[in-house]
Amino acid sequence: MEAQVKWLGEELFMGTSESGHTMVLDANGGNLAPSPMEAVLISLGGCSSVDVVSILQKARQSIIGCHVDISGTRVDSVPALFEKIHLHFVITGADVAAKHVERAVNLSADKYCSVALMLNAKVDITHDFEIVAS
Repeated sequence: MEAQVKWLGEELFMGTSESGHTMVLDANGGNLAPSPMEAVLISLGGCSSVDVVSILQKARQSIIGCHVDISGTRVDSVPALFEKIHLHFVITGADVAAKHVERAVNLSADKYCSVALMLNAKVDITHDFEIVAS
């Protein structure tokens, strides 16, 4: 896998993935686009959500929605690494079993989400979930 990041001027950068997709990053606190650290949170949430939805679909759960609220705290030194990240999954559907959601979230965190597994060495990642009946 390969990627390229190009400086656009000021504090804006454009990342281009091997598949040709682009993403603008803003080093100025995310004023015009996500900052690189915000992109890490989004990547973690995206990776985890893909797993959770896939696992719930395979378990034949009638889900119609999934979103994850992600909060991260960073250390007060340079570099300002993430110290803790919490993912709160909100699953919407009819008759969705909590045991299946719990299993899906745990499998993503412990086995499948590459982003979470990379971050786990340095970051305390926690998660929980809620189910909203549709």
